[in-house]
Amino acid sequence: MEPFLLHTPQGQTVPIVANLPHSGLLVPDAIAAQFLPAQLESLPNTDWHLDQLYRSLPALGITVLQATHSRYVVDLNRQLQEPIFGSFWASVIPAQTAFGKPIYATAPSLEQLQERVENFYVPYHQKLTELLKKQVAVFGKVYLLDLHSFFGPITEAVCLGDRNGKTCSERLIASVETQFRRKNYQVVRNKVFNGGYITGHYGQMPGVEALQIEVRYHVYLNAAELEKATPPSWNVPEFHVAKQAIDDIFSAIVHDLTKSKADG
Repeated sequence: MEPFLLHTPQGQTVPIVANLPHSGLLVPDAIAAQFLPAQLESLPNTDWHLDQLYRSLPALGITVLQATHSRYVVDLNRQLQEPIFGSFWASVIPAQTAFGKPIYATAPSLEQLQERVENFYVPYHQKLTELLKKQVAVFGKVYLLDLHSFFGPITEAVCLGDRNGKTCSERLIASVETQFRRKNYQVVRNKVFNGGYITGHYGQMPGVEALQIEVRYHVYLNAAELEKATPPSWNVPEFHVAKQAIDDIFSAIVHDLTKSKADG
């Protein structure tokens, strides 16, 4: 399967690209065979079901790039640098989970690691770069919304990260903050999650403003299921309530940003 799915806008395109790098669940058989069974079953710290939560974005004119494979195959939100196999927080291919537990029964070879980078990491970033450049050429400016979810270590519902004011304008982050607050979500800025590699890297591209949006699992998933070792379901009452709110929030964000552009 391809390393990403591209969801093109329905109707008029707006200068917004949404990026979902951590919601993929696929693990190729050859890689799965190297995993410890417990880690393959749980895939902890996945951005569960954001593809479902944000599935209405193309109807708003937003271009959506969605990773298909698990962040344990390759982590698209890490800089491609040595060591490519190592820390969960720094390496493109993690050797342990965020909790320090080993992932592999059999460690991948250097050749296998490089193959993953070429097959999954490089094509994804090439496509994201292409999408952003194309929209900058058309609109002069594009807003990149890097969409994630989390369990801890903070308890606020939403955390917005712009590398402490370095990757986007106040207009963008204020619009997103206002619209989430309008739905009574507690929002913080740059608290622990201040923007990962994607936000930092693409936020420096000419004509691109990038903002990381982290939504706590508890906003849209059943809290009781989060205590289990297996992935939670998205088809729960909490999800459907949150989905309706998210649709309204992003509709308002599109209006804010396109109106702002029209106003100069």
